[in-house]
Amino acid sequence: MEFVNIAGLTSELDPVLDILSECGCFHMEPASNHSSSDGGYGTLKEENPYVSILRLLGEISSAAKIKYEGADYSDIENTDMRKHERHLNALKNRLNGLIADRKAAEEKLKAYEKALEQVNHLTGLDIDMQKIFSCEYIKVRFGRLPADSYEKLPYYEDKLFYFTPFTQEEEYYWGFFFTPVSCAAETDEIFDSLYFERMRIADFVHGNTEDALTELSAMIDENRANFENYIQEINSVVEKEKPFLDKLFSLYKSQHDTFDLRRMVAVMEDKFHIIGFVPKSESERFMDLFDEMESVSVLMQPADANGKLQPPVKLKNNKFTQPFSMFVEMYGLPSYNGINPTAFVAVTYTLLFGIMFGDVGQGLVLAIAGALLWKFKKIALGPILTRVGISGAVFGLLYGSVFGYEELLDPVYESLGITFLPFKIMHNVAPILVAAIAIGVLIMLISIMINIVMGIKNKHYAEALFGNNGIAGLMFFGSILFGAVGTLLGMKIFSPVYVAVFIILPLIMMFLREPLANWVRGKKYEAEGGIVDFIASNFFEVFEFLLGYATNTLSFVRIGGFVLSHASMMLVVMALAEQVSAAAVPIVIVIGNIFVMGIEGLLVGIQTLRLEFYEIFSRFYSGDGRPFTPVKINYDENIE
Repeated sequence: MEFVNIAGLTSELDPVLDILSECGCFHMEPASNHSSSDGGYGTLKEENPYVSILRLLGEISSAAKIKYEGADYSDIENTDMRKHERHLNALKNRLNGLIADRKAAEEKLKAYEKALEQVNHLTGLDIDMQKIFSCEYIKVRFGRLPADSYEKLPYYEDKLFYFTPFTQEEEYYWGFFFTPVSCAAETDEIFDSLYFERMRIADFVHGNTEDALTELSAMIDENRANFENYIQEINSVVEKEKPFLDKLFSLYKSQHDTFDLRRMVAVMEDKFHIIGFVPKSESERFMDLFDEMESVSVLMQPADANGKLQPPVKLKNNKFTQPFSMFVEMYGLPSYNGINPTAFVAVTYTLLFGIMFGDVGQGLVLAIAGALLWKFKKIALGPILTRVGISGAVFGLLYGSVFGYEELLDPVYESLGITFLPFKIMHNVAPILVAAIAIGVLIMLISIMINIVMGIKNKHYAEALFGNNGIAGLMFFGSILFGAVGTLLGMKIFSPVYVAVFIILPLIMMFLREPLANWVRGKKYEAEGGIVDFIASNFFEVFEFLLGYATNTLSFVRIGGFVLSHASMMLVVMALAEQVSAAAVPIVIVIGNIFVMGIEGLLVGIQTLRLEFYEIFSRFYSGDGRPFTPVKINYDENIE
């Protein structure tokens, strides 16, 4: 990155902001917070004039279900904004009227369809329904009664009501009951207790059942035609106006977002000041954009020129490692002077996943699935699946496993004269667990070495030299490992001198890491809480370091555990296949492999990521960097 200072006359501010929003490489910072210390600079506090027209476009988008797209608006002048607002208001009113008419037609259509459904249950009623409802001394209720409730009606023979069923379904009787007006309240309560569901016949239903059905069918056809006509008219209006609306949206969204950048500009009288960052690879192109603006000066400085601003970070990766930057960003970007761990993550994640998910067939299926997900859906996880799937297939060759068939590759290795392969997982449990710990130890040692290099580079001597992930920690951890391996091989490693120099001395260095770091810097150290507090706190911290070495090392046993788990699950699938008929074997094998790929793939992916974040990153990586976010017009942003 390079730190950029842009200064000029306020008369040139708008063209400058247009360049910044279009170049795609300028990360802007609030200049008023970091301009000259004399306090002469202020900020522009202006209301964005493009909010109202964008809000109007948003109302049209919401009403007509339109999604705007970026379009070339070079043939439209933003000086005609009043004219455009009048056009949009007229269009909004027209669309709202059509939408209201469509909604009314839809509601009528639903009412007629519901009435038709209700009247269909009253087949055989040869009386004008409106005459029934107009009775002065009798109340009538249409609806349906549960079949078991219908059986209970004889218990109410002494009550003044009569229920007449017309049609019967499996669980309901459709019909009506009538009762004197004076008994209506009591009868309603009785039928409520019997779970009677009342059906209200609409006022527009006339005549007997046959007449009503004929009339309702005609009304439904008429209103359906009206409803479809309104939809076609709305679609026609939208189709005609959409290209122009896209241009208006693109124009005023661009103007809105560019104008919004003014709040980050520092001004003093008739001058402006803008600061930010540009990648070094873009610096020459960026400078050339201002060649024709004589009153504007652009000054490039080193990224750390402004001590108050932490430079943003843009990760640079090759094609293989690029997809894994997603994991790094999930944890947090590195600081500007830190290390980009993406390559380390890419290698370790791919290897660890492949070791735990070793199967030729399943690995290739996973790789193909990842490639398809990326090609057709552009899912960021797709390229990662492709890489780890290939790794799983490679380790599957070593294990001799193809879709769970452990003996399938045996003849191939025999014909090639390779006697040490395939490596049978279930016959080598102890070596697998030992190898898992060895892999973990190697990764931890590499992580500690990275931390040492970065710590010395950034002058963090306390951690780089005397911390648990520094030279002292490397001496202690490496000596313990070397001694343990030597003892297993029959060598006498842990002599008094070895223990004193390579184990006790590093522990003392970790215990005194802060005073020693100050000594390296040439500064005097004073314990804040006194000597007792210093001894107590550092004793427990060193004890925590020791526990960390043990737990982190043992944590890598999960690599061997998942290798065995994957093989065991496929053994279960094969055992199930032996229990079914020959015709069902392919089905069991396919379903079993799909299940194992889904469950085991998910678990292995999560556990590998956990190892990356907790056992590896915790040793050398902080993830406290700021992302590089160049200013741009966001056409995907919702309009409020």
